[in-house]
Amino acid sequence: MAGTSVIDPKVQAMAMNMEPVALVDWLIVAPVVWCILMGSVLLMIRKRLEIQHYIAVPAMGVLVLITGALLMQVMQNGPITMVMGRWLPPFGIAFTVDLLGALLAFTGAIVALAATVYGVGDVKSSGRRYGFYSFLFLLMAGVSGAFLTGDIFNLYVWFEVLLISSFGLLILGSERGQLDGATKYAFLNLVATTLFLIAIGYTYGVFGTLNMADLTIKIAAGDGTAPLNTLAGLFLLAFAMKAAAFPVNFWLPASYHTPRVVVSALFAGLLTKVGVYALLRVYSMMFSSQREALEPVINIDVLSLALGIVACLTMLLGAIGALAQTNIRRLLGYLVVSGIGVMLMGIAIGTEASLAGTIFYAIHSILVMTALYFAAGMASRLCGGAEGLDVMRGIYQKNVFLAAISLMLFFAVSGLPPFSGFWPKLMLVKVTIEGGPWWSTASILVTGFLTMIAVGRVWALTYWKPVEDDDTTANVDDVTFTMIDYIPLAGLTFIIVALGIYPEPMFQLVYEAANQLVDPTLYIESVFGSEVAQ
Repeated sequence: MAGTSVIDPKVQAMAMNMEPVALVDWLIVAPVVWCILMGSVLLMIRKRLEIQHYIAVPAMGVLVLITGALLMQVMQNGPITMVMGRWLPPFGIAFTVDLLGALLAFTGAIVALAATVYGVGDVKSSGRRYGFYSFLFLLMAGVSGAFLTGDIFNLYVWFEVLLISSFGLLILGSERGQLDGATKYAFLNLVATTLFLIAIGYTYGVFGTLNMADLTIKIAAGDGTAPLNTLAGLFLLAFAMKAAAFPVNFWLPASYHTPRVVVSALFAGLLTKVGVYALLRVYSMMFSSQREALEPVINIDVLSLALGIVACLTMLLGAIGALAQTNIRRLLGYLVVSGIGVMLMGIAIGTEASLAGTIFYAIHSILVMTALYFAAGMASRLCGGAEGLDVMRGIYQKNVFLAAISLMLFFAVSGLPPFSGFWPKLMLVKVTIEGGPWWSTASILVTGFLTMIAVGRVWALTYWKPVEDDDTTANVDDVTFTMIDYIPLAGLTFIIVALGIYPEPMFQLVYEAANQLVDPTLYIESVFGSEVAQ
């Protein structure tokens, strides 16, 4: 049972736990089990196209409830652990969830529910027949497993699960552009996965364990001879490729505009954030014993300096790339890349405040990027399926409600008040001013300014510019939206506005999550018990 037995390395008999698992501990694995179960059910009824969404939408709602209950449990009792097969860590595989994992799992479930509802109108019968909803639940099984696992090898396993399902979602429709985008996506991610596996093997060879809590203990108690910089460099390269950081970011804008809009939205919102989460987890695990909680290290730690430079280039080149685009979905892909750079800067600085800003920004980015892709998809439908900024016209004339929501999302992604993007950027700017190099502050501010210009250009060209008499794009009378189309976009926008107007509860959560990363005592206690943690 989680957190009730203490392992004495000298006593092998204590490696087994024969006590029954507490009912509440099943919440840790419930998101993964539920997603795999529902994915299997939807696969079995793949030919019953007319009923699939009636099962998928409530089932995804249940996932939101499960992850919400898990978040409440972690908020009340701290990190919790469940081990498989009665073998206690580090001998057995552990699922360990702290506040960071629970927050991201819950946020991911919310956007997955929004995507499931949006998919009712966006995914046609062929997509449902070939397994859209099954792939979606398998994707969420991988995402949830990555956020909740306490074993670094199983983090790799859940990466593989979400990659397999993402390949299926990416090529639904089998159009030429989708296959081309899938090729780029698959190649870079397979290379990243190979590097990740090499880093895992090296880590096991050095420390003899892959349990995250056990690794944290052994690294903190080490004699300084372990090749931490080499290991961290390997993990950095692998996760940077998965998160689409510079210089391996080109695959994202080349592939995210090719699938259905709902798939692009899910990928933009969730997949890159799993890479950011992995970086947060591994860096805090490897360097928590070497960093002072309030001392910026970007100037004195070589690896952190390298990560800071990568972050700076990622955010600036992402914003500049967005300015150069004429396709609205490719433009949004570059904004995803730019946001990754902002998050990496917080990880590079490595203080509790900067990690809190990164966590807040990750939650904001999951919500706002998903909503922006939804809005772009609806705007494209209003313009006869066009996605070029030189073709789309008069969206404000055609649908005032969509234009108003889109404008709020443009403000949010630019980091303007009173929306969710303002507060994490303010947190990171404050941290960099207090202790980081001048270029870290400048890069965040310049990126926000360039992002505002990029989305302002979209607004001016596609929303505000009136329809001309000889315009061939769709007329307002040709396209009508139902409540199913509006609900996901409006729901996510409501959360984004609420986080901007009333951020105090989120501040408390992200600072507590960051504190658990900087001081992993509670995390270790949940796995081994208080005696080992001390």
